[in-house]
Amino acid sequence: MNGETSVPSRSTITLDVINGDLEIGKHTIVRGTGNPPAVKVNGTVYCEGHNTFECSLFARELNAEDSVTIQGDLEVEENIEIEDGRLEVYGRMKAEDVDVDDAVYVSKDLVANDVDVGGCLKVDGNTTAESIDVGGTFDAKGEVKAEEIDVGGRLTIESKVDIESIDVGGTATVAGGRIREIDVGGTFESKSPLEFEDIDVGGTIILTGKSKGGKIEVGGFLKTDGDLEFEQIEAGGKVEVKGQASGEDMEVGGRVDIDGSLSLTGTMEVGGRADVSGEIASKNLEIGGSLRAKKVTTQERVEVGGSINTGEGVTARSVEIGNRATAHGPIRAEEIDVGRGAEVEDLYGKHIVLRSGASAGNVYGESVLIESNCHINGEVQYTNDLRQGDHVSYAQTPKKVNSLPP
Repeated sequence: MNGETSVPSRSTITLDVINGDLEIGKHTIVRGTGNPPAVKVNGTVYCEGHNTFECSLFARELNAEDSVTIQGDLEVEENIEIEDGRLEVYGRMKAEDVDVDDAVYVSKDLVANDVDVGGCLKVDGNTTAESIDVGGTFDAKGEVKAEEIDVGGRLTIESKVDIESIDVGGTATVAGGRIREIDVGGTFESKSPLEFEDIDVGGTIILTGKSKGGKIEVGGFLKTDGDLEFEQIEAGGKVEVKGQASGEDMEVGGRVDIDGSLSLTGTMEVGGRADVSGEIASKNLEIGGSLRAKKVTTQERVEVGGSINTGEGVTARSVEIGNRATAHGPIRAEEIDVGRGAEVEDLYGKHIVLRSGASAGNVYGESVLIESNCHINGEVQYTNDLRQGDHVSYAQTPKKVNSLPP
């Protein structure tokens, strides 16, 4: 290297190759040679700020005390550091590490190891990086591939993503792809199918198309406009699926609406209402409010505090209907417990209990207990024993039989 080349402030200069460092004063314009024009610096470029390169720039390092504009490509072998200013590149940008206090704009592709921007980062091309840390907003029009992205405010990616983890304080919107871990304080939205492992969002999750992943935790609302495969869902508010849903466990504080069928290997717990247009299959089902489905099948128990409305009925090992609840559709289980004042239709089971004031259609069981003030609108058949309280009314006299209807 041959020392340092200095360019005074408020000047315009044409450069070619600098065999050493280059120091540029404030408000200076640098032009290059060749077609397209370029400047190559075999050392470090020092800019005092408000500098414009009307060409591409190739250097070992770039340091600036204020804003710099590159009207071509910017390729730096090592680091870029801009203090108290912004960096605008109207071409592609490549560097090892990027540290800019204010904002970065790249009109084409961005390739770097670590990117640290205090304000805003905007890339119109593709982005490839190990780590991206932005204090304000990150807007990307092209595809983004990164290990980790940390954004204090808003993240928007308009093309496919391949990211290990994102951590966003406000809202995040992506076009779909793969994100292994998602942590967003406000709203997360994917506009195309998404593959993920864990999603943790404080407010709202919106998914589009067929998405597949692991654990979903959302403080408010989960909505997916397509099929959803998952391991666990924990939602404080509402879950809405415009398609089929399958997974292990689902726990929802408010309401569940599913346009297709729901298949779970574990437990479904809903504090309010569950409305499923297709069938429900799970190990356990606990609904605090009402339940509507074409058919419900569980391996263990069904507990519903409000009403049940099924076309093809409920099948489980045990079914518990809450006090003053209603059930439309047949119930088939080994153990059936109908709460006080509840209204149900046909019951098929081994051990059936109707609490005081309950009413039922047909009752078929091995051992049947009907407490006082109950009303049976159909027939009662039992194989072992029938116990009843006072003031029980029957449409037909109960019959002890050798076998029950299938």
